[in-house]
Amino acid sequence: MCKRYYRTNLKGSKQMAYIEFNKGKKIILGSNSPRRKQLLQDVGINFEIRAFQTNENYPTKLKGHEITEYLVKKKALEFKEVKDDEIIITADTIVWSESEHLGKPKDFLEAKNFLDKLSNKKHEVITSVCFTEKEKKTIISESTFVFFKKISNSEINYYLKNFDFIDKAGAYGIQDWIGIIGVKKIEGSYTNVVGLPVCQVIDVLQKL
Repeated sequence: MCKRYYRTNLKGSKQMAYIEFNKGKKIILGSNSPRRKQLLQDVGINFEIRAFQTNENYPTKLKGHEITEYLVKKKALEFKEVKDDEIIITADTIVWSESEHLGKPKDFLEAKNFLDKLSNKKHEVITSVCFTEKEKKTIISESTFVFFKKISNSEINYYLKNFDFIDKAGAYGIQDWIGIIGVKKIEGSYTNVVGLPVCQVIDVLQKL
């Protein structure tokens, strides 16, 4: 259950300002991702950021959502002490294409290789989110299917030369130029592709 607070705009009508969850819980975002930060801000959730640098290696036998669930638990373990009034949110997003994990590219050539693989195909974007409380952890995973048109070499090169791709799974952001001109359709949550399935996150927070 949550409370909705309202503010009055310049025309005198009410609009939703932010959402505050009951039980006096503090929301801690355990991520430095500017996109996750922006998504929570956009829906009006009060939170603070407390993030660690975590080695994102994982056992090679893991596939799909097993990878993201492993990594969010690994990130959550960085928080050695969790207070009674805190909920720590850690998240991880991957691109899963034809049984291959396309992570964050190391350089221009790897990014180009990733986008070549995604061109004219459907792929899966998986985000897992771990909600850590003092006595328990709750993990959810969400999948969205993204369909790219056939992207030309000139379009890929233009994107990679003019936009930030290094910190993005699969070397692209759906909200960026390449997503605007290249994505034909999606099946599932848009915010999940950006980096956090906001609707599902709110549902969990309301139940904790």
